[in-house]
Amino acid sequence: MGEDISVRKLSDEYKVSTKSIARSISELKNFLADHRELTGNADLQYSYSDKCYHLHMDRFLSGKELFSLLEIAIGARAFSKAELTLLINKLKRFITPEERSEISNLISKEMLHYAEIKHDCESVQDNLWKLAGCITDRKEITIGYFRMDRKWVTHRLIPASIMFADYYFYLIAFRVGEEEEKPFYFRIDRIEQITVHRTVSDKAGRCDFDEGMLRKRSLFMWPGKLRTIRFQFGGPSVQAVLDKLPTARIVKRQEDNKYLIEAEVYGDGIKMWLLSQGSWVKVISPPEFAEDMKTEIKKMADNYNE
Repeated sequence: MGEDISVRKLSDEYKVSTKSIARSISELKNFLADHRELTGNADLQYSYSDKCYHLHMDRFLSGKELFSLLEIAIGARAFSKAELTLLINKLKRFITPEERSEISNLISKEMLHYAEIKHDCESVQDNLWKLAGCITDRKEITIGYFRMDRKWVTHRLIPASIMFADYYFYLIAFRVGEEEEKPFYFRIDRIEQITVHRTVSDKAGRCDFDEGMLRKRSLFMWPGKLRTIRFQFGGPSVQAVLDKLPTARIVKRQEDNKYLIEAEVYGDGIKMWLLSQGSWVKVISPPEFAEDMKTEIKKMADNYNE
């Protein structure tokens, strides 16, 4: 896209007359005019000043849009360097040569030092696409999976959804044979094998499962029960807390520029994040969660007293 088409240059390159090239261009213009929906309203326009044709079409991506997407993809670190490089090169075909050069210069150092997440699977993209097909077809699957402790296990699952969070793609699935319809999370880069079964299941459709709400309530995709917590925050940016916890709301602004915040969350991911905030945070409720935080903080302090 974006290349100039010169009748004279094409004539010299292919060793044919300029009339033959002009006739081919005329046929191409007619085809584009007859198939505008198929070609994205593409049109070959002639520039009398440059004496060449230029392809104009409804642009799939602008340079600024592509640059924004690439910065996210690079920062996510979710793909191998080879996969990401191939993806970037394909997407750059949809912008002008000038924008390609500019974007290449802007991301060159980031790509030189790109550090991908270590994967157990051969290709994250292959796993994603295969699992997406199983979700669409509601096929049961068996996966070979490396757990957090590096133990290799197998699970027969009903895949329900795919989500991305904090460097990793996750498969949300239900275990076959369990009465409790509880979703489990599996990092897709740890799935080494996927066996697709003929069995079609409607269980995922019957479950009260909302991946959008799950994303809002879950930090680091850490499973666990749903609970409402309250904590005091005295850090420099309360907005950063509200951005990190989509369900959070300010209950009250207190003295010394502190805030009482309430949020609905799943699992212990919230505990890891709150601990990372150090002395800026004090958990208020529920009482058992506050005690859990105290115990964890004491263990942390004991590590420095040994």
